[in-house]
Parts: sequence; structure tokens; C-alpha cells
Amino acid sequence: MQRIRESDQSRDPIIEIGNMVNKTKAHNILLIEDNPGDVRLTQEAFRESKNDIKLDVVTDGIEAIKYLRKESPYEDAPLPDLILLDLNLPKWDGREVLGVIKSDETLKRTPVVVLTTSNAGVDILKSYDLHANCFINKPIDFDKFFEIIHKIEDFWLSTTILPTKVS
Repeated sequence: MQRIRESDQSRDPIIEIGNMVNKTKAHNILLIEDNPGDVRLTQEAFRESKNDIKLDVVTDGIEAIKYLRKESPYEDAPLPDLILLDLNLPKWDGREVLGVIKSDETLKRTPVVVLTTSNAGVDILKSYDLHANCFINKPIDFDKFFEIIHKIEDFWLSTTILPTKVS
């Protein structure tokens, strides 16, 4: 498990929105990705973030489920605000992981962005059948990859209200 940035919890103001309370604190993102190059690119893209982001990384489907269910060694892992999921993973593939997430009462509201090199119609349809929140084809170009990560960040962390931020 890797982390980019830890939140300084002493400076978290409380913003009241109607009857909801949203602390502006670190966004917890879980990256489920086995390709070390893609992990590094994602880390680098989030280092440029204007948001406070804590990025954890697991590299196979079984570790992903252990992390999400807070099984050893992830007992202290936070519930992610957002999951970035590759489809082609060792042990359990991303489709199996997505199926488990979206059928689990505790996890099903967590947004899952499928971020994969696949552009096969069957993978796109299967991901949406399993209730992926969106499907994005990973670009090969370095600059385009950064652009995609920044767009994900802008939409999911700056535009939407995430279920983990509602109390």
C-alpha cells in the first residue's frame, strides 16, 4: 500500500450545507492497478493536485477486497471516496472486484471509475452492467494520461458530492 499525501487534520474547516456537514479534508482514493508504470503516472498526476489527496494502491483483486473489507493488513484503511479500477488484474480481475463492491451494502455507493487499456465493447457493457460509475480508456500518451487523471479529479473531487462526505 502506498500513500501520496497525508491530511493535516488540524486545519480541516467544517462547511455546513443544509443538514449535511462536509469536512474539507483529504480525499481518500484507492487505485487498484497492477502495472507499476501506470501506478507511478497516477501518483505523479495526483502530486500536481489542488486537492488534498491520500492515494492508496493495491495491485491485485484479492488485495483490493481485503483493503475494502478492512481485513488484515488493512484494518486501519479508510473507506475510499473514489476507486480507480483496472480491469486486467492478477488473482481476481477487475470485473470480479467491481461485482463484489457493487453488491456489498457498505461499499456499493462508493464511486468506481474503471480506468483500463481495454476498449472492447464487451468490457464496457459488462462494467456498466456491474454498475461502474464510468468507464475510461487509459491513454498511452503521457500528457493525455495526466489530462485524464486531472479530469477525473476535477469531476469526482471538485464537482460531485461524494457519499463519504455526507453525514
